[in-house]
Amino acid sequence: MFNPSQADVRRFFCAAHAKAGAQQPMEAIETLAGLWIAEHPEFHADLQDVDAALARNYDETPEHTNPFLHLSMHLSISEQCSIDQPRGIRQAVELLSRRLDSLHDAHHAAMECLGEMLWESQRSGRPPDGDAYVASVQRRATRD
Repeated sequence: MFNPSQADVRRFFCAAHAKAGAQQPMEAIETLAGLWIAEHPEFHADLQDVDAALARNYDETPEHTNPFLHLSMHLSISEQCSIDQPRGIRQAVELLSRRLDSLHDAHHAAMECLGEMLWESQRSGRPPDGDAYVASVQRRATRD
C-alpha cells in the first residue's frame, strides 16, 4: 500500500503544478492533480516554492486552507469514483454533481462527508465506515 509522507505529498503537488505550468509531459496522476490544481488558483502561490511548502505548518494558520490536504482529498474522491470504492460512491458523487451542477462543488461536499467519516473513525477507534460515507453523500445529493 502506498503511504507517502507529508513531504512526499507536498513535493508531488508542487512538481505537478510546475510541470503543468511548463507544459511538460506528466504521469496520469499528475495530470489529474494538475486539473484540480487549475480549479484552485488560490493555492498556486503555495505550490510555487517547494522549500516553503515543506516548511509551512498549516496548523499554525487555521484561517488558511491546507492546499495539500484539500488537493489530496480531490484526488482521493476521484480515485474512489473511478473504482467505485466504497461501493456506491461513484453514483452518489454523480448525483450530487448533477444536483449542484458542478463536479467541483460535489467534491467539496463529499470532502465534508469524507472528513466526518475519518473523524468518527479516529474518535471511535473503529475502521472507517464506507457505507456511512456513501450514505452521507447520497443524502446531500437528494436534499431539496
